[in-house]
Amino acid sequence: MSDDPRTLQTRRRLVDATMQTIREQGIAKLSARTIATTGGVNQALVFYHFGTVDGLVAEACRVTTAERVDRYRDALASVTSFGALLDVADRVRADEREAGNVAVLAQVLAASHGNPALAAAAGEAIGLWSAAVRPALQRLLETSPVGELFDADVLTDLASSAFVGIELMEPTRTVDAAAVEDPLARLRPVAELLDGLGPIARRAVRSVLRGR
Repeated sequence: MSDDPRTLQTRRRLVDATMQTIREQGIAKLSARTIATTGGVNQALVFYHFGTVDGLVAEACRVTTAERVDRYRDALASVTSFGALLDVADRVRADEREAGNVAVLAQVLAASHGNPALAAAAGEAIGLWSAAVRPALQRLLETSPVGELFDADVLTDLASSAFVGIELMEPTRTVDAAAVEDPLARLRPVAELLDGLGPIARRAVRSVLRGR
């Protein structure tokens, strides 16, 4: 890719226009024409810079997700408890909803069936989040009495899948949102229990888990 400022500016304009078009019109209405109209550029630029519309969508997913992940990297790096990790998860969910990125992810995932390019892009986007969360979980598990029971990689994959599933299921809720218990809130008691164990309790739990 050229480092020419004008080229970079055009590519960025197309990426932003793609995300905006999906948020406002849905991926079913996405085309070189709708992207160009949103971005105020010639639609031929879509093909010149990205080859296909799917190629542009894939790049948009990669670029915007990487930027969003970077916003929370410091917060994740400073996490020292399971409760603090849930706090970051709450922030991520609120921010991503407000930005409209949850809706974009849902639509890209739905469109990825039978579309290898979009499937790879969606997988890479989720992978970027997983890569940022994994070190935090590894640190917590190293000092947790249940650390020996869980593999950080497996737990990260489960957490990512659960988080995405919670967000994708949100539009299907038919009851008053205020009456629906926050799924993440259900994990709070577990996090508080693990974080609140003292040295003696930790040793006792480890002994039980090891069968000693």
